Amino acid sequence: MPRSIFFKAGWTHPALPPLPPPLPLQHTVNPNSPTDRPRFSPFPRSLRRRLWSLLLGILLLGLVGCQGNAPADSDGVVHITLWQGMGPPPNRDFFQTLVQDFNDSHPDIQVESLYVGHPDQQIPKILTAVVGNAAPDILWYSPNLTGQLVELEALEPLDDWWADLPLRSQIDPALLETMTFEDQLWSIPFGANNTAVYYRPSLFAQAGITQLPTTWPELREAAQALTQDTDGDGRADRHGIFLSLGKGEWNVFVWLPFVYSAGGWLEQDGVPDLVNGGAIAALDFAQTLVTDGSAVLSPPERGFEIDNFLTGRAAMQITGPWTLGQMQGAGIDFDVFPLPADQTSAAVLGGENFFLCKTTPEKRQAALTFFEYILSDGFQLAWATQTGFLPVNLRVRQSDAYQAFLDENPLLQVFLDQMAGARSRPLIAKYPYLSENFGRAIEATLLGEDPATALAQSQDRLELIWGK
Repeated sequence: MPRSIFFKAGWTHPALPPLPPPLPLQHTVNPNSPTDRPRFSPFPRSLRRRLWSLLLGILLLGLVGCQGNAPADSDGVVHITLWQGMGPPPNRDFFQTLVQDFNDSHPDIQVESLYVGHPDQQIPKILTAVVGNAAPDILWYSPNLTGQLVELEALEPLDDWWADLPLRSQIDPALLETMTFEDQLWSIPFGANNTAVYYRPSLFAQAGITQLPTTWPELREAAQALTQDTDGDGRADRHGIFLSLGKGEWNVFVWLPFVYSAGGWLEQDGVPDLVNGGAIAALDFAQTLVTDGSAVLSPPERGFEIDNFLTGRAAMQITGPWTLGQMQGAGIDFDVFPLPADQTSAAVLGGENFFLCKTTPEKRQAALTFFEYILSDGFQLAWATQTGFLPVNLRVRQSDAYQAFLDENPLLQVFLDQMAGARSRPLIAKYPYLSENFGRAIEATLLGEDPATALAQSQDRLELIWGK
């Protein structure tokens, strides 16, 4: 039986294994692929729920089968089902080990953790299960889906439980924004991250760059200096920075910090408001990097891949701490600096949360016990040191064990420092439409459209959806 990592009195944490060997990147923060996103419907919500049930019944049958027909609770054990889409596989396997650890430590509760596909593939499955009353007891997903799940009356609020939870004082307050919708608490954080700029120190030295960029103009200058024709054929074969092209959620995640840094926003009081000075400035800066010739664009919707950075075809790339193991395994020189600022420093919170779906009182209590385990010192320390994700528990971040891990992986401190000012993406009911249309403006701008025009076109589409 594996030793429990759930902290008990007098218990000490065992030695933890190193980060798993790198595998091809499977990005975990891309929850709103436009092809997977439900489209706007003019029908009332009650009719829309019935239509979902009819039109997607076949898929629903598959999902019900996927749940594995969890055993009844006649044996005195409360069985709860958890859906997740964790990646890459070593992280997913390690999570299953930790779930088994919980089950071994709680013989009256058994959690069945089911992998239901990459996050890009999950939204139709989740919404189909919700409208068909076949949702899991616990759902792992990006908090961006909170508003839509609340609108569908799929979730149990967590306010009363949270108010009495001793651990709540140890949870990073920056994450409360991801947990809250319309003044109620709907989820708990699982693991945290944000983005920063990875760079190749050897290429910086070759270009004569001795100061790391801290502002947008400095980032632009560095990208220009790093762009070189190394083989003399008259074309740049090394670019200063690799930029993410596309309109999916990953691109929104990458570019939204620049909007916030310039004092901009995507919505005001739950209503889309894309055409503002900060949003225009952010997209204009992105376009400048392209027109300078110092940026290489990713293939559409593949901006999370790091091959160009690993091979030196790009000297900088915006990505997150989950790539640490892959870069270490590649045997290259690399380092990280914070996202450069315009008016102020900014970062956007990434990572997934756990939601409690509508269920029985017994399963609700069992799920809440599991949530305490997820937030505990033992789980958070094990997960962070195995995967590179940032602990959501502040006591863990300050622990000797985690500080020793940081000493071995000092780059993570950049991401931890950015957590203090990091902000959530908007948690509104129609966020998928807001995200898609901001993403379309990003893509159009990087391909040459005037930023203000691209944002205005997206705003027009959103106003039709909002009925303005």
